[in-house]
Amino acid sequence: MGPLGQYADIGYGYFYFPKLEGQISNRMIFKGKECLVWSLNNYLGLANHPEVRQADIEGAEKWGMGYPMGARMMSGETEFHEELERQLAEFENKEAAYLLNYGYMGMVSIIDSLVDRHDVVVYDSEAHACILDGLRLHIGKRFVYPHNDMVSFEKQLERAKKMTDATGGGILVITEGVYGMSGDLGNLKQIVAMKDKYQFRLLIDDAHGFGTMGQSGSGTSEYQGVKDKVDIYFGTFAKAMAGIGGFVASDKSIIKSLTFKMRSQIYAKSLPMPMVHGALKRLELLRTRPELREKLWTIVNALQSGLREKGFNIGNTASPVTPVFLKGGLDEATQIVQDLRENFGVFCSMVIYPVVPKGVIMLRLIPTAIHTLEDVRFTIETFSIVKERLDSGVYSTGIIPSVADKF
Repeated sequence: MGPLGQYADIGYGYFYFPKLEGQISNRMIFKGKECLVWSLNNYLGLANHPEVRQADIEGAEKWGMGYPMGARMMSGETEFHEELERQLAEFENKEAAYLLNYGYMGMVSIIDSLVDRHDVVVYDSEAHACILDGLRLHIGKRFVYPHNDMVSFEKQLERAKKMTDATGGGILVITEGVYGMSGDLGNLKQIVAMKDKYQFRLLIDDAHGFGTMGQSGSGTSEYQGVKDKVDIYFGTFAKAMAGIGGFVASDKSIIKSLTFKMRSQIYAKSLPMPMVHGALKRLELLRTRPELREKLWTIVNALQSGLREKGFNIGNTASPVTPVFLKGGLDEATQIVQDLRENFGVFCSMVIYPVVPKGVIMLRLIPTAIHTLEDVRFTIETFSIVKERLDSGVYSTGIIPSVADKF
């Protein structure tokens, strides 16, 4: 069952697959108790925004979840899908956009459709799993560079260019705007500075940047001032938009090609109408209510500055994603999480090896616009207590709590 599944019998339903109940909010119910929740990507608080809820209700009442039936190419096209695409393309300052029924599978198909055996892909070592799965379908060469290492990046470009000069292929560079675990940003400025020399296309996965980064919220490329240098932009509805699905935006010729080549979209059902109707309202709020993003960043800045002032290591995050790095093994990690949830009512995600190196514990916090400054104060105070307990050996029991539900 892999490195995580081996502990299913003692952690299922608690450390893995926990059930958070109630309305999506900063406070939800876990195991019958109210918890302060820091693990939901509801960045702008749109999941339960009254206008969003009303749009979702209207979409379901008018069309139901089944419409449109079938894949878009065959019978699943509507004017609402096309309108959402027009608005997304305009927001990203691209010629065209195409909706994706799921972001993960969309990215897999985007990579598969953009390259052939003559092409070379250069990508960051911390690329998301959807990028790695897309690369597995690529029958040509691919070169990886250590995370944000621009010296290595250029060396991989040199290798790639030698190959494509011989094959007649092209180079596709893939990076993320915001890295979802560490919260740091892809070095977009330095990457695009090499485009003229190496003649590559740039694809960025901006799942965590769309809606949160940049003055207008259009993403990390806007934040770094290189929006017009990004060839293919990928965004998701599952985070700042608090929905399902995603999109890809680019030149008309590229979008036209993807439309007729992405197998995950050609052979799968079109995004249901309530999702499309709701996404139109979400995009409207994202574009016209800057106070939502301002509130998010008020919470982000208070949380991150407060943690740093207390001596916590939160890495190089420059986004809302807030990792807290501690030292310890699996027994300490599970004891900490149980203490946080049972004795302090704080729910956050635990990240352990192999996602992070052995001996490292990452507690991943996702601040949102619906959190409060009191939530921040309480969490920093709680983390300080937990850190003291960790340093004094309270959690070094060698025991992983057995708290599993029946599988």
